[in-house]
Amino acid sequence: MFFRQLDWVLIFSALMLVFLGLVTMKTFNPAAEVSASGDYFFQRQLIWAFVGILAFLFAVFVDWSFLKTNSIFLFIIYLILTLTLLVLLLTVSAVKGAASWFQVSSVSIEPVEIMKPVLVLLLAKYFSKRHVEMGRFIHLIASSFYVGIPTVFVVLQPDMGSALILGGIWLGMAFVSGIKIRHLFYLLLLGIFIALTLWIFFLLPYQKARILSFVSPESDIRGASYQALQSVIAIGSGQILGKGIGFGTQSRLEFLPEHTTDFIFAAFAEEWGLLGMLIIFFFFGIVIWRILRAGIYGESNFEKLYASGLAILLFLQASIHMGMNAGILPITGLGMPFLSYGGSSLISLFIALGILESFSLHKKGIYIGTEERYREGIMGV
Repeated sequence: MFFRQLDWVLIFSALMLVFLGLVTMKTFNPAAEVSASGDYFFQRQLIWAFVGILAFLFAVFVDWSFLKTNSIFLFIIYLILTLTLLVLLLTVSAVKGAASWFQVSSVSIEPVEIMKPVLVLLLAKYFSKRHVEMGRFIHLIASSFYVGIPTVFVVLQPDMGSALILGGIWLGMAFVSGIKIRHLFYLLLLGIFIALTLWIFFLLPYQKARILSFVSPESDIRGASYQALQSVIAIGSGQILGKGIGFGTQSRLEFLPEHTTDFIFAAFAEEWGLLGMLIIFFFFGIVIWRILRAGIYGESNFEKLYASGLAILLFLQASIHMGMNAGILPITGLGMPFLSYGGSSLISLFIALGILESFSLHKKGIYIGTEERYREGIMGV
């Protein structure tokens, strides 16, 4: 009975995205990426997927409703992650331009990927308690400190892509909570000021070069514009039906950099073509729809805001990733949710989905019959 009450449409769609990412990684087999045991990225991502599924099941069984009345546990996790980001900034040497993760044995952990869903929960808690007072600008300012402190540490790593996601989660959830239009104007002015400050004082030369290359890509084809150009070539060469699984030349011949993480969408599009991209859009759309649908039937504003924040997180990150792969956004170094290689992101997202399912299954009347659950909207399409 328990497993029948899960949202299998959501689960299947998320697993299909993971599967498509695994199939794409399996086709990459240059010598530099093959260990003695076979396909390095494919095998490790397969392990992370298995761990993610176990973490999902664990999160489903736990009743997370205590977060609505007691935020101490959630706030402690937030503080630990924030301090971890600070420690990373102060002690870890930059890898590929950023000090974004630390090594535990052979496992790399990226705290900001865990921070994203934790921030969604924390903001859902904050805004749900002050839902009727969101017209007051003071609450918007107060909530900005929750996102502002870790975002500053992430910017200084530097990881501008993740900083954009953290800021976008806050802005999106504030908007859903009932922010006034004039407050958006104030935020726009503040955003312009912050952007100018970052450009003048904080952005490194290579980050400025990425932005300038986006504005004028032909200015440095062999330098800052190289990644974006190769990504666009990969997507364009896929045409309608793609070159076929395992026949993507841009990735297999190493023209397309970071093709298991930052540019996996371009690598996938080269092999699967426009048809494959439509498949990705379809399953991502299903995932976001089912998340929002779960929020509609949530028991309180907390569940509704959590679902909205999780949908905002996935939509923003997927949109920015695909936009930079298609050459319509600057390169930010963001992976594609569920598709890109990375255990921290994959496991965190599965736990986030498990918490969402837990809210549905553990609300009042947890063990009511299947027909009643169908009428409540938990089951069915």
